Amino acid sequence: MDRHYGLDWLRIGAFGLLIFYHIGMVFVPWDYHVKLAAADWVVVPMLATNAWRLMLLFVVSGYASRALMIRSDGLAAFARNRSFRLLVPLAFGVAVIVPPQVWAELASKYGYARGYLHFWARDYFSFETIGRIVVPTWNHLWFVGYLWLYTIGLTILAAIAGRVGHLFQRAGDWLFAGPLLFLVPTAWLLFISGWAFAGQSETHALIDDGVAHASYLPMFLFGFWLAGSESAIDRFRRFWPVTAALGLAAYAVVAGVEIAWPGGAPYPWGRVFSLGKGVQGWMTIAALIGLAEAFLNRDHPWRRTLTEAVFPFYIIHQTVIVVVAYWLRGAGLPLAADFAILVAATVTGCWAFYLVGRSVGWLRPLIGLRPRVHPRGDMAFA
Repeated sequence: MDRHYGLDWLRIGAFGLLIFYHIGMVFVPWDYHVKLAAADWVVVPMLATNAWRLMLLFVVSGYASRALMIRSDGLAAFARNRSFRLLVPLAFGVAVIVPPQVWAELASKYGYARGYLHFWARDYFSFETIGRIVVPTWNHLWFVGYLWLYTIGLTILAAIAGRVGHLFQRAGDWLFAGPLLFLVPTAWLLFISGWAFAGQSETHALIDDGVAHASYLPMFLFGFWLAGSESAIDRFRRFWPVTAALGLAAYAVVAGVEIAWPGGAPYPWGRVFSLGKGVQGWMTIAALIGLAEAFLNRDHPWRRTLTEAVFPFYIIHQTVIVVVAYWLRGAGLPLAADFAILVAATVTGCWAFYLVGRSVGWLRPLIGLRPRVHPRGDMAFA
């Protein structure tokens, strides 16, 4: 595989965008762990990324998984490495990082009166429903669990069928030949959003989450295939002005329907809204891959640090957002001040979490980093 630095930058940008998206969730009418407002107008800019932000993460994760698999010493080594790098921080996150979010949500929405330490020590690991929340839970870390599941599933398939990689690549080359690279994923998303799962929401509960799996698993597999197709990456680069224009046009339709009917449009405009999101989703992803390849395919001294930092940032960011938002409730500050405080606190908290975690050997695997390597070459946790 050739190294595409543009996709590294795209991964960094996608995770950074997710942080700002979750800050925005504090201010929109949609359900979230802690709310400071329910402003209808905030929905419009949120819809600019809502249709594609998570799918893009799975595309770049699939691409990165292919690169890691190639560099690994066999499928078993790849599976062990990915399980360690994903399941250890997931377990740590569920046990330590997520509980403050749950406590803040219970205290702000359901009148939970106990302090945080009592909640964590006595209630969080009770495997019961408190308020409407089943504890313990993974909240935003569902992404890590789904990514591990998709990765291990693909690895098992590759181990069972020795030629699956070659056949998989050939099938993708046929399925996404020429303009089909842009048409087939768009058609699939239109099928999901307009018919197969119309009106359904993601649960992130793994078992009963068909709409999420139908969206994200194909994107993960597409990214895995894309890592072996230089011609497809070149097509993304050459046609990014077209896909960007189509993505923006589709967003204009989605935003227009939302402005006309905030919170839910009547038939047939609700169907137009769903179909517009399908077109917006893939065309925006295609445009971003093309833009990254055309303008960001170069290294920079900050790239290695930021590439390493994005996973720890992802692990901690929502806890910072939710806890700070909880303490801002009732302060009476203007929403612009609330937003500024949340941005500053989240960026500061993410950097502190990463910098402290990477400097302490035993913390590194807990926040998704490689174990420390001693000068003689062996890895250690201290």
